[in-house]
Amino acid sequence: MTVDSGGAIAGVSRALITPQQQSTLAERIRNHDRSAEEELVRLFSGRVACLVIARTRDREIAPDLTQDVMLAVVMALRDGHLREPERLAAFVCGTARNVVNSYLRARSRQPREDPLDPALDLASIPKEFENTERADLVRQALNALDTIDRTILSLTLVEGLKPGEIALRLGLTSEVVRARKSRAIRKATERVKALSRT
Repeated sequence: MTVDSGGAIAGVSRALITPQQQSTLAERIRNHDRSAEEELVRLFSGRVACLVIARTRDREIAPDLTQDVMLAVVMALRDGHLREPERLAAFVCGTARNVVNSYLRARSRQPREDPLDPALDLASIPKEFENTERADLVRQALNALDTIDRTILSLTLVEGLKPGEIALRLGLTSEVVRARKSRAIRKATERVKALSRT
């Protein structure tokens, strides 16, 4: 579909849309004549799109707003809201202006989007928070263990000692250290899971 500089659709003369034809078309749409609705869209959607582009300066939004206008016109005609059917063209243009004005008002109320500072590392914020939260859960779980189990885990995980070396320091056998370490890790893990659910 092409539109001339005056807003007329190529191949459709302005003379074809006489006041009588506008009135007839409006009446047919009021009577739910689908072919009349299609004719309305054929006759006016190009003009409406030109108006939308001229007012919004946004070709991407034009198809959506044009469709909104045509739908609003059809619904108004079906409901008998057009008092002067011979002025259908003026009604379509008025509806288009109202739809565009509503769109422009809504767009102006949207908060301005300022670009984020590139120096701000947003990806690290959740990770840092998550790591701090995990560390706190582990600390709480370790504090719930008895002193010997906590000491065995500390000597194993922090100082990197083997069960035999820990056994010598604590006066226990290597088997006892291994068993207590295994049990302490299991208890701490279960405690962390329980705490993370709450």
